[in-house]
Amino acid sequence: MSRKVLINLATGLEDPERVTVAFLVGGATLQRGAAVAMWLTKEAVRLGLPGHAEAIACDGCPPLSRLFEQYADGGGQLLICPIWFTARKLDEGAIVANASIAGATPMLEWLGEDDAAIFSY
Repeated sequence: MSRKVLINLATGLEDPERVTVAFLVGGATLQRGAAVAMWLTKEAVRLGLPGHAEAIACDGCPPLSRLFEQYADGGGQLLICPIWFTARKLDEGAIVANASIAGATPMLEWLGEDDAAIFSY
């Protein structure tokens, strides 16, 4: 298993199934001991705000709020793209504890030279 995993999530709650899959992969990866960051772009930036990760993607799917909490509790980071966040006029002071504003350069710095896997949803 790679020591770092980056999940690129460009979809928000307009497609809760994709968001659910991203958090399922992130949570499972954290359980295997890897460092995980989810880079939020486009509508996904809203997931970095409290109370926004609220959906059930399908009958039988786990609630996104539970997956979101498990991801945070497991040490998963949210890197929020400043371009999309600013374009939506969102409040940087209101982001959740495991999130930070981070553009492409900080995201690449997080990846570093380590062996990494990248998933995109």
